Amino acid sequence: PPVRGLRGSPRARSAMPSWVIDRYGRNDVLRFTRDMVFPTIHFPNEVIIKVHAASLNPIDLSMRSGYGATALNMKRDPLKIKSTETEFPLTLGRDVSGVIMECGLSVSYFKPGDEVWAAIPPWKQGTLSEFVVASGNEVSFKPKCLSHTEAASLPYVGLTAWSAVNQVGGLNKSNCGGKRVLILGASGGVGTFAVQLLKAWGAHVTAVCSHDASTLMKKLGADDVIDYKSGNLEEQLKTLPLFDFILDNVGGSTEKWALDLLKKWSGATYVTLVTPFLINMDKLGVADGMLQTGVTVGSKTVKHLFKGVHYRWAFFMPSGPSLDEIAELVDSGKIQPVIDQVFSFSEVPKAFLKLEGGHARGKTVIDVISKK
Repeated sequence: PPVRGLRGSPRARSAMPSWVIDRYGRNDVLRFTRDMVFPTIHFPNEVIIKVHAASLNPIDLSMRSGYGATALNMKRDPLKIKSTETEFPLTLGRDVSGVIMECGLSVSYFKPGDEVWAAIPPWKQGTLSEFVVASGNEVSFKPKCLSHTEAASLPYVGLTAWSAVNQVGGLNKSNCGGKRVLILGASGGVGTFAVQLLKAWGAHVTAVCSHDASTLMKKLGADDVIDYKSGNLEEQLKTLPLFDFILDNVGGSTEKWALDLLKKWSGATYVTLVTPFLINMDKLGVADGMLQTGVTVGSKTVKHLFKGVHYRWAFFMPSGPSLDEIAELVDSGKIQPVIDQVFSFSEVPKAFLKLEGGHARGKTVIDVISKK
């Protein structure tokens, strides 16, 4: 009798086109291959997605260079079952918009043919590929009003901003009205999403960016736009009323003075997305890195708590249910994709160079199914 096990891949294919790296380094490590192993469903809650579009994020540049490899390899193989260096060939790319090709046995929410979007966590094979595997709980139905190219620009930055603002910062549509919010580094992918999300929830948003992004910030709804190049940023911000919430996409020296801009003893919160967590683990190893990280965030949290403000770190978290909520905001017109440039699948190295050049206004997107 036929065995009820996990299903094979569509048309029993064994290979697919993909952009991979075989070692860490600069842009020349990117390699196109038609022989990447075709993904298979290993767990009953997984789905295979045919990738229509993907997009690049700063984490892709970092991962190409080997950033976070220690922590990510531990997550990929926590029991050290495999031999070393098993991450290669490694496919980068976190965002996907595409169509479900196949579902694991316990997936009831999706079916083949459904148009979906997702952000694949960094310890899994990425989306610069013809097909990708995702857990069903990482996937959501794509917003109906967006093309695949537009939709691919949003999941990773959207979930990163959602994690910082909602899950860590505690803000939502019912408590955000009238709150004063400051976003440092507002013109990148996370910033452009956060401005729209917080405006949709009724906050007063002050966006910090360079002058040439100010028109975009106003278009996205920012109430005040501050040019960080037009004089001392700290002094400019001190002339404004104090804030209830700060989202820091910049890090570095901003942390030294930004918390002084919060209202004291009012529950005001500073959330930074720039943390030393993965760097510590790369430098010190898993155990010492986690210990160092815990000491750092613990001491900073306590120090600022005594000053009457909350200090928090936030990270990207994959979440289909959160993407469901984001899709509702997109379909109701409250959040729009902000795309800087679209590249064809053959132009992936060029897209990486574009991202590396910095100063993007929104996202760099890859149209995977274009035949160019």
